[in-house]
Amino acid sequence: MKKTLILLLAIWLCGVCGVQAAQLNKVAAVVNGQVITMFDLQKTALPELGRARLNPNNPAQAKEVDKVFRKVLDMMIMDILLGQEAKRLKISVSPSEVDNEIAKMMKARNLTKQQFEAQLAQQKISIDELRQNFEKSLLRQKIMGMEVGRKVVVTPAEIKAYYEAHKDNLYDRGGLHMGVLVYAPNVNAKSIAAQIKSGKLSFEEAAAKYSIAPNKDKGGDMGPVEWDRLNPEWEGRLNKMKPGDVTDVFDLQGRKAQVHLFRPGGDNAEKQLTLEQATPQIDAILRQPKAMERFEDYTSQLRNKAVIDIRL
Repeated sequence: MKKTLILLLAIWLCGVCGVQAAQLNKVAAVVNGQVITMFDLQKTALPELGRARLNPNNPAQAKEVDKVFRKVLDMMIMDILLGQEAKRLKISVSPSEVDNEIAKMMKARNLTKQQFEAQLAQQKISIDELRQNFEKSLLRQKIMGMEVGRKVVVTPAEIKAYYEAHKDNLYDRGGLHMGVLVYAPNVNAKSIAAQIKSGKLSFEEAAAKYSIAPNKDKGGDMGPVEWDRLNPEWEGRLNKMKPGDVTDVFDLQGRKAQVHLFRPGGDNAEKQLTLEQATPQIDAILRQPKAMERFEDYTSQLRNKAVIDIRL
């Protein structure tokens, strides 16, 4: 009898494993003939699910989990479309370009190779995954430069009009550093942000005490701001800030965060710019929303021309 029960249990487990394997091999979407499996989708969605504290095996969270899956699937579809577009345009990213991005990240975080790899392991990110993410990001930037950036025009008249309207707030951004404070989940971010705003607590003290971001022991200092390498969301946020400013609390990949723009040594004095000096800065400010609008149109056209079969 006992042997029979063990045999039945083994058969049942094999059946369960077979069902799970079938689910993982199930096709989530097909994009111009390129397949995205449920395994690929679930693996890519894991970090997002973790940040949202969602369990895909919890029926009570099924709707929220589905929203995350659909959001991640949408991103994966766009990555495929942009990858296919890069091949059409004969755009590629070399291993040395990716190496350069990784070196910059290590330098910005002031980490040795060993420390950097340990940090990736702690975050459960493999070096191959990181390289793939950088490759996708660089491809996107190159496509934007070729198909979007060159088609965005900012006229001298627009620059002059912006300068006249905002010249009191245009300053020298050279030498500015970016401080990042990422709050732990169990911290009252709004309360701490209020203390920073009132001056009861400095940003550096708050970062050292509450941040879970790299370089918290340096007051959250992430090093000099590379303005031309900021993603559009961050560029739009930082462009509106003066030296010494701290953002309101905002969502950063599922966490509450704040950014501090400052000059090392505490010198946050504004240095007003002339029209000529301010022109590159104004051009970047005016170009960013135009580029984003153009990029959205461009990606919409890619989607409309593509054959996309979503099977979720």
